[in-house]
Amino acid sequence: MTFVITSACIDVKDASCIEVCPVDCIYQEDEDRMCFVHPTECIDCAACESACPVGAIFAEKDVPADTARFTRLNALYFEDRAAARAEVDAIAESGLSIT
Repeated sequence: MTFVITSACIDVKDASCIEVCPVDCIYQEDEDRMCFVHPTECIDCAACESACPVGAIFAEKDVPADTARFTRLNALYFEDRAAARAEVDAIAESGLSIT
């Protein structure tokens, strides 16, 4: 299991989660609209969850149904960043699934 960053993170770019992660498994580049958790590097410590100021981070098993697509989207970022960014852009522009 891993932690997942969901739609509430889009355009926040707070990075508190990155600062507290003991294994540096949360990534964000300048062109990203949100942070992403690497699914195989995450050690399930949960430090990021409480550090998030917008409540965007969940244990994989607890991801709300309306943001379930972000589990796949976090993994996609590490396979194809351009595709992940395009999907985040589409979500943000549609106004869907942003809490």
